[in-house]
Amino acid sequence: MSIIVNLDVMMAKRKVSLNELSERVDLTLSNLSILKTGKAKAIRFSTLEAICKALDCQPGDILEFVNDGKEQL
Repeated sequence: MSIIVNLDVMMAKRKVSLNELSERVDLTLSNLSILKTGKAKAIRFSTLEAICKALDCQPGDILEFVNDGKEQL
């Protein structure tokens, strides 16, 4: 199982740079970059909410679940 972060896709669709989004959501460039590259282990709902407001999107536009069949419940 994996969660895919499509933040870069939404940023491109909205024509928003990493610097601009960083300023809008009050998050450091390095933390936003970690999230954008999918290296983050967690995200606060308040951060996700701020990103969704800034990009005018839904959480599902940014995060995607992919069942790769490697893990079973």
